[in-house]
Amino acid sequence: MVYICNQYTKVYQNNMEVQEPIQRDAVAEMKYLQDTLYVINGKWKIPIINSLCNGNRRYREIQRSIPGITSRMLSKELKELEMNKVIRRVVKDESPVLVEYETTPYCKTFSEIIMAMINWGKEHHNELRRDQGIK
Repeated sequence: MVYICNQYTKVYQNNMEVQEPIQRDAVAEMKYLQDTLYVINGKWKIPIINSLCNGNRRYREIQRSIPGITSRMLSKELKELEMNKVIRRVVKDESPVLVEYETTPYCKTFSEIIMAMINWGKEHHNELRRDQGIK
C-alpha cells in the first residue's frame, strides 16, 4: 500500500475527527493507468475522439478537422479505437456505400477525462505564459 501526498480520509476515534492518509494499491493503479494510456496513447486518438464528439462522422470530415494527420494514420487510429470499443464504424447500404464513425456509449464515459485534460492543458498553457511574463 502507498499513500497519496496531502490526501486524507476522515476517521472518527472516541467521537473525535482524525485525518488518516488514504491507502492505495500502487501496483493495481499503475496497471489501470497503463490500460487507460494504451487506449488514448499517441498524438491522434484524443483529437479523433474530439472530432467525432464535435459532429464529424465521415472519414474526410474527421481528417479535415485534424490538421497534420495523414490518411494512413487516421485509418490506423480509427481501427484501434474501434477495437477498444471507443468508436463504432457504421456502413450504410447506399450507392455509393457510405461509411460513418460514431462514438459509443462506452466512449461517453471518457468525456470527463477529456474535459479534465482540456482544462489542465489550458491552465498549463496559462501557467507557462505567466512564467514568461506574457498575457
